[in-house]
Amino acid sequence: MVPHPLDPLSPQEISLASKLLKDAYPKNKIIFRAITLAEPAKALLLPYLELERKSSSKDGRLNCIHNPPPPRIAFIQFYLDHASKFQQAEVDLDTQKLFGQKALEGKHSYTDAVEMQKAEIACLANPHVQEEIKALDLPENGVVCVEAWTYGTDGIEDMAQRIIMCYLYMRLGDHKDANHFAYPLDICAELNADFEVMKVLLLPSAESDRMEQCTSEKKERKKFDRRKIHSTSEYHPDLQPERRETTKPYHVMQPEGPSFKTEGNLLTWEKWRMRVGFNYREGLTIHDVSYDGRDLFYRLSLSEMFVPYGDSRSPYPRKAAFDLGNNGAGVNANNLQLGCDCLGSIKYFDAYHHTLSGDPVKFPNVICCHEIDDGILWKHTNYRTDNAVVTRSRVLVLQTIITVGNYEYIFAFQFTQAAEINYEVRATGILSTNPIDIGDSVPYGTVVAPGVMAPYHQHLFSLRIDPAIDGQKNSLLIEESHPMPLDDPNVHNPIGVGYMTTKEIVEKESPLDLDVTKARIFKIINENVLNPVTNTPVGYKLVPHYSQMLLAHPSSFHAKRSEFGAHAVWVTKYLDRELYAAGEHTMQSLGGVGIQSAISSRSESVRDEDIVVWHTFGTTHNPRVEDWPVMPAEKMMVTLKPVNFFNKNPAMDVPISMQEVNKSVLVKDNSCCPKL
Repeated sequence: MVPHPLDPLSPQEISLASKLLKDAYPKNKIIFRAITLAEPAKALLLPYLELERKSSSKDGRLNCIHNPPPPRIAFIQFYLDHASKFQQAEVDLDTQKLFGQKALEGKHSYTDAVEMQKAEIACLANPHVQEEIKALDLPENGVVCVEAWTYGTDGIEDMAQRIIMCYLYMRLGDHKDANHFAYPLDICAELNADFEVMKVLLLPSAESDRMEQCTSEKKERKKFDRRKIHSTSEYHPDLQPERRETTKPYHVMQPEGPSFKTEGNLLTWEKWRMRVGFNYREGLTIHDVSYDGRDLFYRLSLSEMFVPYGDSRSPYPRKAAFDLGNNGAGVNANNLQLGCDCLGSIKYFDAYHHTLSGDPVKFPNVICCHEIDDGILWKHTNYRTDNAVVTRSRVLVLQTIITVGNYEYIFAFQFTQAAEINYEVRATGILSTNPIDIGDSVPYGTVVAPGVMAPYHQHLFSLRIDPAIDGQKNSLLIEESHPMPLDDPNVHNPIGVGYMTTKEIVEKESPLDLDVTKARIFKIINENVLNPVTNTPVGYKLVPHYSQMLLAHPSSFHAKRSEFGAHAVWVTKYLDRELYAAGEHTMQSLGGVGIQSAISSRSESVRDEDIVVWHTFGTTHNPRVEDWPVMPAEKMMVTLKPVNFFNKNPAMDVPISMQEVNKSVLVKDNSCCPKL
């Protein structure tokens, strides 16, 4: 069957793209970094999607003869012999033609597990590193571990060369899941792209300490303090076997099966219809979203996330990770497991990536699709008759989980029966830790165990919303609630309780801020379609996750590299392939390529245009000891909610909740004695 234009590349297509590129460079070694779908230009794809929805064929598509799809294009990034020769090209998979070859001078590809593992091995094999480890005089059962990090630009090293930071830790004993983050060591190393150790550095402890370079000169080294050894930082069940016994099994049963249907990557549920996508960088993407036959969103995705650490002492400012641009959400996606990551009747979606040599690799179970009960959807009790009518809320969840080093992120799109879309992020995993001497403290971190300091940091996410509210021509309206004046003779507000709203449509591409004091909301509207009840434009509103924006100074590299972190909302005119809020190449970037720079150079109109809304949200995470040794999930949620889009509550037709269907079980009092 012919693939849908939005389907991720198949293993056969990955192999074909790989072969065609290798054939074009027969004398070179090709090291593949990315082979992924180049999504069709919107102008080419929209006519196909419109005809597809009108089709009554089994797979939801018209015959390709009558509705030919746009060309299947593979986008490829690769090294030509060496990481210093970073290139890109595209392949038309239909004609098997190569085009768009370009050298990416001064840019760096994302990192991967192979590179990180090579760095770890090279670091530990280095004689200078071994000498410094020996000087620490570690316990006999101590095993040194390396956490390799991408280099966050700090203005010290030349960013033209690729640099890997290797932070050293120790685990106690032979168990490979022992928590090495519980024993951060006092040294780290800088490696180049050839995995050569350039510097070994001594890390600071006290606030007044500064990073020092370890030289070959013989000088007294601080030994590992045995007082740091403790037993409270393990999490693996082999090492921390005590588990509460009060939690009884909880089963999610759907005796008639799930309410959703899938045909390949086409997903339908209740009145929703959408396509599920996945790629190496963004991970889960959602396309061509409609409700009850009405267009809502062309594309939804996480554009970027930035995790800057607040410890100002070198080398810690280098801990500034773009977890999508530097690492990739797709390539770090978990293989989700039944009964663990998702409960109930589960549909899994697989994905395909590739090896460095261009061979396809299956990533199983990277997305789980399932339904959850979400409590009461709506209810009313008529007190005159004492009759209650209640419906329970069913939610469709599309979830993916990624592990980037120490942290896990759980990303979930949730679709409700009331035509709302939630985007939920949960952060969990293990805190990144720095060494600290017993008795020391710093103002930018929390001591969570003996000799273990967890630095303050932020998690900033950019949600990219490409709306199609009853069509592609949309506008962004800002609405605020204000009290009516008390003593204005032109306004009737005699006792000072009235309030009203003000409305302003954004005319040009711009950043915007939240203001909870004015209940400021952002409505994506279609000025060309009026609601017959309210006589106002139909729309969806952004219900934001209120967050502190980037704390780094505007002159810092952190701020220059993560321009989206300065404001909570951005609106831009749609541009094909403008997908990433911090720019396409974030690895060791110098800044000036993000969303602010893009709109500063063009100042496009965004009223009644094809627009994109970007929402920056996250958390300022100042760790607490309760986040250790593994952090309870911290939740963040953004909602897209209809506002005067329908003529009434769209969930009024949801079946009434009935015990005959739900079959709940009454739990009796455990008391052994009758009540008097």
